[in-house]
Amino acid sequence: MRSVRLRIIAMVTVLLAAGVGGWQLLSPGGGNDAPIKVGTTDDVSGLDPAGAYDAGSWALYSNLYQSLMTFDPGAASPVPDAASRCGFVDETLRTYECELRDDLTFSSGRPLTAEDVKHSFDRVLAISSDVGPKSLFASLKSVRAEGLTVTFDLSSRDATFPYKVATGAGAIVDRAAYPARKLRRGDEVDGSGPYVLKSYEKGVGARLEPNPRYRGAVEQVKNAISVRYFKESEHLDRAWKAKKVDVTHRQMPPSVIARLAPGDPDLRINEAGGSEIRNLVFNVRKDSPLAERAVRQAAAALVDRSGIASSIYHGTVEPLYSLIPQGVTGHSTPFFDRNSTHDAAAARQLLLGAGVQTPVRIDLGYALGGAARQEAAELKRQLESGGLFAVRLVEKDHWEDFQADYMAGRLDAYTVGWVMDFPDPDNFSQPLVGSGNSLGNGYANREIDRLILDTQRSSERGRTAESFRKLQLIVARDVPLVPLWQKKDYVLSSKDVSGGQYLSDGTGVWRLWALDWL
Repeated sequence: MRSVRLRIIAMVTVLLAAGVGGWQLLSPGGGNDAPIKVGTTDDVSGLDPAGAYDAGSWALYSNLYQSLMTFDPGAASPVPDAASRCGFVDETLRTYECELRDDLTFSSGRPLTAEDVKHSFDRVLAISSDVGPKSLFASLKSVRAEGLTVTFDLSSRDATFPYKVATGAGAIVDRAAYPARKLRRGDEVDGSGPYVLKSYEKGVGARLEPNPRYRGAVEQVKNAISVRYFKESEHLDRAWKAKKVDVTHRQMPPSVIARLAPGDPDLRINEAGGSEIRNLVFNVRKDSPLAERAVRQAAAALVDRSGIASSIYHGTVEPLYSLIPQGVTGHSTPFFDRNSTHDAAAARQLLLGAGVQTPVRIDLGYALGGAARQEAAELKRQLESGGLFAVRLVEKDHWEDFQADYMAGRLDAYTVGWVMDFPDPDNFSQPLVGSGNSLGNGYANREIDRLILDTQRSSERGRTAESFRKLQLIVARDVPLVPLWQKKDYVLSSKDVSGGQYLSDGTGVWRLWALDWL
């Protein structure tokens, strides 16, 4: 993830009006027909929802596809989009039912039916892509379609299922264009979302135009959008300064963010709560030098989060000592309790006690983008202090190559960001440390899986805090990953564009339709 798209955070207070009975109105928006240019360093790994679980891909899915449910700006609970209503049929929380709207059409002109919804969920499970969103549907047993009704049968109680339906994993595709058991290739999209994809060039850009056939929760889509993709933060910064983009989101260089002047009359700054985190993930497979828990604990003891936050990110991130970030139900600080700061003596003792020969040689991988290169260099310096580890850095230019390497176990450690998919602490447990998790590090723990099921059974989400606290204690002991930092999210826009606050509000939805010329 979602890249990755996490807590019930400080939300924006201005709400975008939304309703189930809404429809699209086309408007030139202040008389300016030019597309609004949005710049980002996020990568898009694929246009087929069954084969991607990263922030860049899901950002596009929010606009090109529909899900049965969606999130209003700043909301903590999902509302209908392609559905007219959804809900559990009884208190067992094992049967979830949705009634589809009767006026839905794919951008191709083909009517969208309940069979298309069933097809969309079935193929996520059937294709079971290593880099897809299947892990979100661990509780989904089967899907039935009859008339306008779609029924989801779950293998266990799952109060979080409505949230997952509302994400990119629940994107509805045309069964006539998307094969049941393999991913669709190419650069075409057949969706029913607020926009249609007019053109796309991987790593370069995407042109989105309002979809006149759209019916759903979004009431108004005013402007065409041109999304531009940049390999590094510095490239995005240069484009912004040259006024080649009107809006920037994820990621401007930290040094630039740190110097922002809120009073600048030519700039609009929108700041959202810390919905993005970053982890140092360890490969725990038997053939990895980090397979032994004591080695991972030693590496964790050497990490200086404050040093990373200050030297690499110029104070724009906050050190993170837990799986679940600050501000989310269940947050605690078990990593701080074990190692509050860089502790070479503790690391040495752990390795000596386990009889591990030093230096431990590991490959540390990262995908180029943002401040990943500088961050990896700092981690290498920290881990190598005292001669306990010898780190070889492995840089990958393309996200898909990086993802393929860590999923195949070719990296011993790797840094991965995570952006909230939906506003619930479950988003930090099942996808990150549950069996078959999306990080692909080989970690599994039966007690953690039991705790995840326990939390999913509760419809009173505030009552799950103790189970999440226990879960995080196990993670801090086993160290399948080391939380590094969490950060606030910034959207910069020119004085001529409004609506930037809706691109990042903690719900995981990238609302390009909210952007408008002034």
